[in-house]
Amino acid sequence: MKYSYEQLEQLDKQYVWHPFTQMKTYVEEKPLIIERGQGSYLFDVDGNKYLDGYASLWVNVHGHNDPELNEALHEQIEKISHSTLLGSANVPSILLAKKLIEIWPGHLSKVFYSDTGAAAVEIALKMAYQYWKNINPIKYEKKNRFISLKEAYHGDTVGAVSVGGMDLFHRIFKPLLFERVEIPSPYVYRMEEYGDEEEIVNYCLQQLEDVLIQKHEEIAGVIVEPLVQGAAGIITHPKGFLKGVETLCRQYGVLLICDEVAVGFGRTGTLFACEQEEVHPDIVCLGKGITGGYLPLAATLTTEDVYAAFLGDIDENKTFYHGHTYTGNQLSCSVALKNIELIEKRNVVSEAKRKAAVLAEKLPTLYELPIVGDIRQKGLMVGIEIVKDKKTKQIFPRSENMEHQIILEARKRGLIIRPLGPVLTFIPVLAMTDDQIETAVNIIFDSIAEMVKVVR
Repeated sequence: MKYSYEQLEQLDKQYVWHPFTQMKTYVEEKPLIIERGQGSYLFDVDGNKYLDGYASLWVNVHGHNDPELNEALHEQIEKISHSTLLGSANVPSILLAKKLIEIWPGHLSKVFYSDTGAAAVEIALKMAYQYWKNINPIKYEKKNRFISLKEAYHGDTVGAVSVGGMDLFHRIFKPLLFERVEIPSPYVYRMEEYGDEEEIVNYCLQQLEDVLIQKHEEIAGVIVEPLVQGAAGIITHPKGFLKGVETLCRQYGVLLICDEVAVGFGRTGTLFACEQEEVHPDIVCLGKGITGGYLPLAATLTTEDVYAAFLGDIDENKTFYHGHTYTGNQLSCSVALKNIELIEKRNVVSEAKRKAAVLAEKLPTLYELPIVGDIRQKGLMVGIEIVKDKKTKQIFPRSENMEHQIILEARKRGLIIRPLGPVLTFIPVLAMTDDQIETAVNIIFDSIAEMVKVVR
């Protein structure tokens, strides 16, 4: 039976609760219902096509419906779809773990699988906490806390939310969370009173060091999103901040956890963001682009030193008691292997870096619009901060829903993007062509310009 758009709309609004969506507003609007994808385009049930300007939530690498990824999935599904990794192994998970360690530019040696970025972070936090207890539970009895950045976002599970710093998303859950220690993030656009970029970085690092001087005996780890805080509105960190965090972690004896879920697999112009400052974390979280946008998969990578702390006789209880039903799923791992192979074969990373330069030349035209306050870019990640007043940097009241109105205008013109608070995000499919990227920026310009007419 083929359902009409109207039937699907009714069923959607009757049964589906959408994530990060105010459903009272959603049911009052005409929903976008996607039926298929091809390359950089998504197609709705009526056949209208849209450039995928958010890479289907930042995951798509090679485009939709890629023949080689399809074939990898078909080949694996003919063998087996899933068997547990608890106490047994499977071929794709072994080969993928080997490949992940080979392509990581550092000294990591072990891979722990999960199925979402938030789970990868949850694993990293539990791993870091138990690491200290396994080494010496008496000496490190107080190492129970984590440091994270203001406006940090690491996922939506309780542990991941505990190290999050986005008040809008996280404040309601405060009674459920464990305590974290917050340090300022180098949000240059809104920190002019601290000086230029270098001075802002120095200020933030000094704040981190002040905390570590006082509390390093209580700190199990520092968790950061390297180079870009994505969900916070594409807050790009100036050069030297990430390396400074690493240096202080080493100096004061705490673990460094880098959450590469959003920025990994070529998104920032290198395969992994940590490469750009030659940072070597103790634990790394990967997800999103790991399967090229095909299937849920995440991984937590760590060092031999961390892994060794969990080895012992059965009665020592050093085992890492954590796992997921679909940990190391064969379908996901086989597609991830093919995705990495294609990234290398198709020179995706070098092409992403080149396209980022093309994009950087086009973006400044948006400053001509009176409500564009700041444009932030790192690789193929762009945040456009919408303000009511450029001088005061005042944003529009939430009740006006300005950014949502802009994305609806973009949708009319054939582009799907999403806002993060007052920030429009443009996160293209990595395989998007130069012409498609230029078309997308033009649509963003026209969509903002349309709303300017409304507010002026």
